[in-house]
Amino acid sequence: MKKYLGLILFSIFLTYNADAQFDKLLQKGKDLIGKESSDNTAAGLKEALNEGVNKAVKTLSVKDGYLLSPYKIMVPEEAQVVISKVKKIPGFQNVEEKLVNQMNEAAEIAAKKATPIFIDAIKQMTIKDALSILMGEQDAATVYLRRTTNDNLYNAFLPVIQNSLEEVNALTYWNSVVSAYNKIPFAKKLNPELDDHVNQMALNGIYSLIEEKEKGIRTDSSQRTSELLRDVFGKLDK
Repeated sequence: MKKYLGLILFSIFLTYNADAQFDKLLQKGKDLIGKESSDNTAAGLKEALNEGVNKAVKTLSVKDGYLLSPYKIMVPEEAQVVISKVKKIPGFQNVEEKLVNQMNEAAEIAAKKATPIFIDAIKQMTIKDALSILMGEQDAATVYLRRTTNDNLYNAFLPVIQNSLEEVNALTYWNSVVSAYNKIPFAKKLNPELDDHVNQMALNGIYSLIEEKEKGIRTDSSQRTSELLRDVFGKLDK
Protein backbone atom coordinates (compact mmCIF):
# COMPACT_ATOMS: atom_id res chain seq x y z
CA MET A 1 0.00 0.00 0.00
CA LYS A 2 2.80 2.37 0.94
CA LYS A 3 4.49 1.59 -2.39
CA TYR A 4 1.40 2.60 -4.38
CA LEU A 5 0.86 5.69 -2.22
CA GLY A 6 4.44 6.70 -2.91
CA LEU A 7 3.94 6.31 -6.66
CA ILE A 8 0.77 8.39 -6.54
CA LEU A 9 2.47 11.16 -4.58
CA PHE A 10 5.43 11.09 -6.95
CA SER A 11 3.07 11.39 -9.95
CA ILE A 12 1.31 14.34 -8.32
CA PHE A 13 4.68 15.96 -7.69
CA LEU A 14 5.72 15.53 -11.33
CA THR A 15 2.43 16.97 -12.57
CA TYR A 16 2.66 19.91 -10.20
CA ASN A 17 6.30 20.48 -11.09
CA ALA A 18 5.53 20.44 -14.82
CA ASP A 19 2.69 22.93 -14.32
CA ALA A 20 4.93 25.10 -12.18
CA GLN A 21 7.66 25.06 -14.82
CA PHE A 22 5.14 26.03 -17.49
CA ASP A 23 3.82 28.87 -15.33
CA LYS A 24 7.39 30.09 -14.78
CA LEU A 25 7.97 30.01 -18.54
CA LEU A 26 4.86 32.07 -19.17
CA GLN A 27 5.82 34.54 -16.45
CA LYS A 28 9.28 34.88 -17.97
CA GLY A 29 7.65 35.68 -21.30
CA LYS A 30 5.37 38.26 -19.68
CA ASP A 31 8.30 39.87 -17.87
CA LEU A 32 10.29 39.97 -21.10
CA ILE A 33 7.69 41.62 -23.31
CA GLY A 34 5.68 43.56 -20.76
CA LYS A 35 1.97 43.22 -20.15
CA GLU A 36 1.01 45.91 -22.65
CA SER A 37 2.62 44.12 -25.61
CA SER A 38 1.08 40.64 -25.18
CA ASP A 39 -1.25 41.26 -28.10
CA ASN A 40 1.70 42.32 -30.23
CA THR A 41 3.49 39.09 -29.35
CA ALA A 42 0.57 36.99 -30.56
CA ALA A 43 0.27 39.11 -33.70
CA GLY A 44 4.03 38.83 -34.33
CA LEU A 45 4.04 35.05 -34.03
CA LYS A 46 1.01 34.80 -36.29
CA GLU A 47 2.79 36.97 -38.84
CA ALA A 48 5.91 34.79 -38.61
CA LEU A 49 3.83 31.64 -39.17
CA ASN A 50 1.97 33.25 -42.05
CA GLU A 51 5.31 34.07 -43.66
CA GLY A 52 6.44 30.48 -43.17
CA VAL A 53 3.25 29.08 -44.67
CA ASN A 54 3.40 31.45 -47.65
CA LYS A 55 7.04 30.58 -48.30
CA ALA A 56 6.40 26.84 -48.06
CA VAL A 57 3.38 26.88 -50.35
CA LYS A 58 4.99 29.25 -52.85
CA THR A 59 8.17 27.16 -52.96
CA LEU A 60 6.59 23.73 -53.24
CA SER A 61 3.52 24.42 -55.40
CA VAL A 62 5.43 25.59 -58.48
CA LYS A 63 6.54 23.25 -61.26
CA ASP A 64 9.25 20.92 -59.91
CA GLY A 65 8.82 22.53 -56.47
CA TYR A 66 9.03 19.17 -54.73
CA LEU A 67 11.02 17.34 -57.38
CA LEU A 68 14.04 19.66 -57.23
CA SER A 69 13.90 20.30 -53.48
CA PRO A 70 15.31 18.43 -50.45
CA TYR A 71 11.71 17.22 -49.94
CA LYS A 72 11.55 15.24 -53.17
CA ILE A 73 9.09 12.37 -52.78
CA MET A 74 10.59 8.97 -53.56
CA VAL A 75 8.85 5.67 -54.22
CA PRO A 76 7.76 4.11 -50.88
CA GLU A 77 9.93 1.32 -49.53
CA GLU A 78 7.18 -1.30 -49.79
CA ALA A 79 6.86 -0.53 -53.51
CA GLN A 80 10.54 -1.15 -54.21
CA VAL A 81 9.95 -4.90 -54.43
CA VAL A 82 7.50 -4.29 -57.25
CA ILE A 83 9.79 -1.76 -58.98
CA SER A 84 12.86 -4.00 -58.85
CA LYS A 85 11.03 -6.81 -60.65
CA VAL A 86 8.91 -4.86 -63.11
CA LYS A 87 11.69 -2.66 -64.50
CA LYS A 88 13.13 -5.80 -66.12
CA ILE A 89 9.96 -6.12 -68.21
CA PRO A 90 10.01 -4.37 -71.63
CA GLY A 91 8.11 -1.11 -71.46
CA PHE A 92 8.71 -0.61 -67.73
CA GLN A 93 12.45 0.15 -67.70
CA ASN A 94 11.90 3.74 -66.51
CA VAL A 95 9.12 2.88 -64.07
CA GLU A 96 10.74 4.43 -60.97
CA GLU A 97 11.68 7.70 -62.64
CA LYS A 98 8.20 8.05 -64.12
CA LEU A 99 6.48 7.36 -60.80
CA VAL A 100 8.71 9.79 -58.90
CA ASN A 101 7.93 12.54 -61.41
CA GLN A 102 4.20 11.84 -61.20
CA MET A 103 4.11 11.70 -57.38
CA ASN A 104 5.97 14.99 -57.01
CA GLU A 105 3.79 16.70 -59.60
CA ALA A 106 0.69 15.55 -57.70
CA ALA A 107 2.12 16.95 -54.45
CA GLU A 108 2.79 20.30 -56.15
CA ILE A 109 -0.85 20.52 -57.25
CA ALA A 110 -2.10 19.64 -53.76
CA ALA A 111 0.21 22.12 -51.99
CA LYS A 112 -1.82 24.99 -53.43
CA LYS A 113 -4.74 23.87 -51.26
CA ALA A 114 -2.83 24.07 -47.96
CA THR A 115 -2.91 27.79 -47.16
CA PRO A 116 -6.52 28.20 -45.92
CA ILE A 117 -6.19 25.30 -43.47
CA PHE A 118 -3.01 26.74 -41.99
CA ILE A 119 -4.47 30.25 -41.79
CA ASP A 120 -7.52 28.99 -39.85
CA ALA A 121 -5.23 27.31 -37.29
CA ILE A 122 -3.02 30.38 -36.96
CA LYS A 123 -6.06 32.57 -36.24
CA GLN A 124 -6.93 30.32 -33.28
CA MET A 125 -3.62 31.01 -31.50
CA THR A 126 -4.16 32.56 -28.06
CA ILE A 127 -1.91 34.96 -26.15
CA LYS A 128 -1.03 32.08 -23.79
CA ASP A 129 -0.02 29.98 -26.81
CA ALA A 130 2.03 32.86 -28.15
CA LEU A 131 3.94 33.45 -24.91
CA SER A 132 4.87 29.78 -24.53
CA ILE A 133 5.89 29.61 -28.21
CA LEU A 134 7.99 32.75 -27.98
CA MET A 135 9.98 31.35 -25.06
CA GLY A 136 10.15 27.85 -26.55
CA GLU A 137 12.58 26.11 -28.86
CA GLN A 138 13.46 27.48 -32.30
CA ASP A 139 10.77 25.33 -33.88
CA ALA A 140 8.10 25.89 -31.19
CA ALA A 141 5.69 27.68 -33.53
CA THR A 142 6.00 24.95 -36.16
CA VAL A 143 5.44 22.25 -33.53
CA TYR A 144 2.29 24.13 -32.44
CA LEU A 145 1.13 24.40 -36.03
CA ARG A 146 1.78 20.72 -36.75
CA ARG A 147 -0.11 19.73 -33.59
CA THR A 148 -3.13 21.87 -34.45
CA THR A 149 -3.31 21.29 -38.21
CA ASN A 150 -1.84 17.89 -39.09
CA ASP A 151 -5.00 15.78 -38.78
CA ASN A 152 -7.21 18.30 -40.56
CA LEU A 153 -4.61 18.91 -43.22
CA TYR A 154 -4.07 15.19 -43.78
CA ASN A 155 -7.80 14.59 -44.22
CA ALA A 156 -8.20 17.63 -46.45
CA PHE A 157 -5.10 16.78 -48.45
CA LEU A 158 -5.85 13.11 -49.10
CA PRO A 159 -8.65 13.56 -51.65
CA VAL A 160 -6.65 16.35 -53.28
CA ILE A 161 -3.62 14.07 -53.50
CA GLN A 162 -5.79 11.29 -54.92
CA ASN A 163 -7.28 13.62 -57.53
CA SER A 164 -3.82 14.99 -58.31
CA LEU A 165 -2.41 11.48 -58.76
CA GLU A 166 -5.28 10.76 -61.14
CA GLU A 167 -4.70 14.05 -62.95
CA VAL A 168 -1.07 13.16 -63.70
CA ASN A 169 -2.05 9.55 -64.51
CA ALA A 170 0.01 8.15 -61.63
CA LEU A 171 -2.62 5.80 -60.20
CA THR A 172 -3.52 4.34 -63.58
CA TYR A 173 0.14 3.85 -64.36
CA TRP A 174 0.86 2.34 -60.94
CA ASN A 175 -2.04 -0.10 -61.36
CA SER A 176 -0.51 -1.25 -64.64
CA VAL A 177 2.85 -1.69 -62.89
CA VAL A 178 1.31 -3.75 -60.07
CA SER A 179 -0.68 -5.79 -62.59
CA ALA A 180 2.52 -6.59 -64.53
CA TYR A 181 4.29 -7.54 -61.30
CA ASN A 182 1.48 -9.83 -60.11
CA LYS A 183 1.71 -11.76 -63.39
CA ILE A 184 5.33 -12.72 -62.70
CA PRO A 185 5.46 -16.45 -61.87
CA PHE A 186 5.86 -17.21 -58.14
CA ALA A 187 5.76 -13.51 -57.22
CA LYS A 188 3.96 -12.77 -53.96
CA LYS A 189 0.87 -10.73 -54.81
CA LEU A 190 1.31 -7.10 -53.70
CA ASN A 191 -0.54 -3.82 -54.13
CA PRO A 192 1.23 -0.99 -52.26
CA GLU A 193 -0.79 2.23 -52.22
CA LEU A 194 0.71 5.53 -53.27
CA ASP A 195 -1.79 8.09 -51.96
CA ASP A 196 -1.06 7.82 -48.21
CA HIS A 197 2.70 7.89 -48.85
CA VAL A 198 2.54 10.94 -51.13
CA ASN A 199 0.22 12.69 -48.68
CA GLN A 200 2.54 12.17 -45.70
CA MET A 201 5.65 13.19 -47.63
CA ALA A 202 3.97 16.26 -49.11
CA LEU A 203 2.94 17.47 -45.65
CA ASN A 204 6.38 16.79 -44.18
CA GLY A 205 7.90 19.00 -46.85
CA ILE A 206 5.54 21.87 -46.03
CA TYR A 207 6.16 21.66 -42.29
CA SER A 208 9.93 21.48 -42.83
CA LEU A 209 9.93 24.70 -44.84
CA ILE A 210 7.77 26.46 -42.24
CA GLU A 211 10.25 25.36 -39.56
CA GLU A 212 13.13 26.69 -41.65
CA LYS A 213 11.43 30.08 -41.95
CA GLU A 214 10.63 30.19 -38.23
CA LYS A 215 14.25 29.52 -37.27
CA GLY A 216 15.38 32.19 -39.71
CA ILE A 217 13.12 34.83 -38.17
CA ARG A 218 14.20 33.86 -34.67
CA THR A 219 17.94 33.94 -35.32
CA ASP A 220 18.49 36.27 -38.28
CA SER A 221 17.33 39.87 -37.82
CA SER A 222 17.48 40.48 -41.58
CA GLN A 223 14.55 38.08 -42.02
CA ARG A 224 12.33 40.17 -39.75
CA THR A 225 10.75 42.09 -42.58
CA SER A 226 8.23 44.16 -40.61
CA GLU A 227 8.29 46.44 -37.58
CA LEU A 228 6.13 43.95 -35.71
CA LEU A 229 8.54 41.06 -36.30
CA ARG A 230 11.50 43.22 -35.33
CA ASP A 231 9.76 44.31 -32.15
CA VAL A 232 8.62 40.86 -31.00
CA PHE A 233 11.66 38.77 -31.92
CA GLY A 234 14.17 41.51 -31.23
CA LYS A 235 13.42 41.10 -27.53
CA LEU A 236 14.87 37.59 -27.72
CA ASP A 237 18.22 39.02 -28.88
CA LYS A 238 18.76 40.91 -25.65
